[in-house]
Amino acid sequence: MTVKPPMGKWFKSSRSPQANECVEIFLGDDRVGVRDTKDHGRGPELWFTARQWDTFLTSGIWKR
Repeated sequence: MTVKPPMGKWFKSSRSPQANECVEIFLGDDRVGVRDTKDHGRGPELWFTARQWDTFLTSGIWKR
């Protein structure tokens, strides 16, 4: 079963380990945000265009 991620709100990545290495993702209209879960929304955020995010995902570098 494929679950569609929520749009317009932060959610924890299903690809993050259960330990202290989790990230949260924000999917917007044409932007994607990434932040560290441990910072509880108070830390830095990285923002990408939808095209940049798609390129990152298809590169496979995140699987290493």
